Amino acid sequence: MTRPSRSNHILRRSQSITDMYTRSVGAGLTGHAITERSGKTVRLADGDHCVEFVSCSYLGLEEHPRMVQAVRTALDKYGTHFSSSRNSVEPAEIRELEDLLGEIYPGMNALVFNSVSSVHLGVLPLLGAGLLPGYPVAADGPLFVIERTAHASMQAIRGVLEQTGEATRFDVEDPESFTRALRLAEGSGRTPVVLVDGIGSMGGLIDVAALSEKAAEYHGYLYIDDAHGISVSGTNGAGYAFDALGGHVPEHVLLVGSLSKAFGGSGGFLLTHAPEDIIRLRREANPMVFGHSNMITHVLANLESAATHLDGTVSTLQKNLWDNVALFDRSLGRTRNVNLVNAGSRSPIRGLAMETEEQAFHAAKRLRTAGILCFPVFYPVVAPGTGLLRFAISANHTHEQIESIAHQLSSS
Repeated sequence: MTRPSRSNHILRRSQSITDMYTRSVGAGLTGHAITERSGKTVRLADGDHCVEFVSCSYLGLEEHPRMVQAVRTALDKYGTHFSSSRNSVEPAEIRELEDLLGEIYPGMNALVFNSVSSVHLGVLPLLGAGLLPGYPVAADGPLFVIERTAHASMQAIRGVLEQTGEATRFDVEDPESFTRALRLAEGSGRTPVVLVDGIGSMGGLIDVAALSEKAAEYHGYLYIDDAHGISVSGTNGAGYAFDALGGHVPEHVLLVGSLSKAFGGSGGFLLTHAPEDIIRLRREANPMVFGHSNMITHVLANLESAATHLDGTVSTLQKNLWDNVALFDRSLGRTRNVNLVNAGSRSPIRGLAMETEEQAFHAAKRLRTAGILCFPVFYPVVAPGTGLLRFAISANHTHEQIESIAHQLSSS
């Protein structure tokens, strides 16, 4: 008997994508190659110098002298790389890093991966299979409840997750859809595992505290990817989600963070309550068994970054960041016919929403001509037919660089 084929989501999505990305690359609006950079100014392969609002290094730590020196130390001690899986051989500094993450997040156990995507790929299948001692699931398995705007790195492995359970989606802006999904899990005897972002890569803040409370009510788990929230706020740079949860991680919550964005280094990490979970993950998580270890230079840079989080350096950079974000909102808020996304929110990401793809294309072209790089995005990142200019704001941007955006858009 032939099984009915599932709807081919990838094919349907591809058929709805226009040529706007290709046009944007051809016009020099995205897909850039850079040859050097200083602060927020980059030199492009064609020789132009532009101010970029693209990098997600929101605190500018990757250029901090202590971080640069840490990389030089790593090269002297180890060379460029030690090619081995983590559960075979690893530098001692990566365990020191995990210890410092335990200080940033008191009472938690940290495990570092080479990317946030690797965290998802390593953790979620074991969680769904009921193999993490601190997070037992029902005998009938999990129901993965995936928020509509959750990062693509979680959405893309839905097929992998369905090897251990079922999956469905909900929209955080439609609370009833969340309740329906939780009731579906309850009615089918499954443990709900809710997958969300903390700060959306294109949108705003997710109310993780409310979702946590609701997930607990249905005896489920909340799995938070706070990649864009790490370091930008909170005591010791613990981040948006940790702060929103009251400065602790509830027993039913798994918190994932990035070392590659505001943290200034590279990689991802998971926080769990039970040390036994770390043992299981080190032994069985696919990226730990079959993937390469974190780059040596990044390990030592991450370790130095963790130290800057704990010694107060990051708190000063946070203030600079939020001063710049407020300036961005004020200057763009005075610009006519600008639909500013995320205005006033505690997110370092801002967007200018456009009704059509052509509007976004020409606005990005105007800024590019003025030496300003942003990230023009189209479907499938935003709704079909629309466009958005995405700006990542940094503590390292100058006031003049930020105000130049409003000047260029208002002079059109």
